[in-house]
Amino acid sequence: MTLYYSLVFILLVFEMVLFMSLIVPMPFTWKRKLFTFLAENPLIAKLQYGMKITFIFILILFIDSVNRVYRVQVELAAASKNPNIAAPALGGTERMEVQARKFYSQRNMYLCGFTLFLSLILNRTYVMILDVLRLEEEVKRYRGDKDVGKNDAGLGKAGNIGEISSLKRELEKKDRDIEALKKQSQGLTDEYNRLGDQVSPADGTPRKDR
Repeated sequence: MTLYYSLVFILLVFEMVLFMSLIVPMPFTWKRKLFTFLAENPLIAKLQYGMKITFIFILILFIDSVNRVYRVQVELAAASKNPNIAAPALGGTERMEVQARKFYSQRNMYLCGFTLFLSLILNRTYVMILDVLRLEEEVKRYRGDKDVGKNDAGLGKAGNIGEISSLKRELEKKDRDIEALKKQSQGLTDEYNRLGDQVSPADGTPRKDR
């Protein structure tokens, strides 16, 4: 097995371990903290981006392995249909070489194919678990569970684990806007008071400067 196919095999084993860790039963609080960490950690986001690029190369390897399997099948079919070359082509060392090429091509095709397929399953399982966690939090809030959201900085109130960081940034932006509006309102109030001091409330004549 070449180096890149060995790396694909290691990635397949890693996906299997990751899939088993996702579906293993654990308490709701632990699972919520785990998926909050996965959703908000910037290192995990960079790793996911790198994995997307890796799967593109695996897709190229899968297409190449399918092409190799097809060519070997065509070669075997052509050799079996031609009686003049069938005997030497399918006998002895040459037959073993063709069968070995067929075996390696099929192995590489299955290896890359299962790796890509399991990546889709992992992605869908991750999204479904996030949805289940969100629904469980909503059910607990409807039942009046006061502990929801206390341990994880209001996670239950956010509704969606993946949106906590963006909600915090929006909240900080709203706070800055409110402070700016307060300063502007205070400036308008001071200006109004200054103009009010210059105008007499009784006859409307300007007051004398003190």
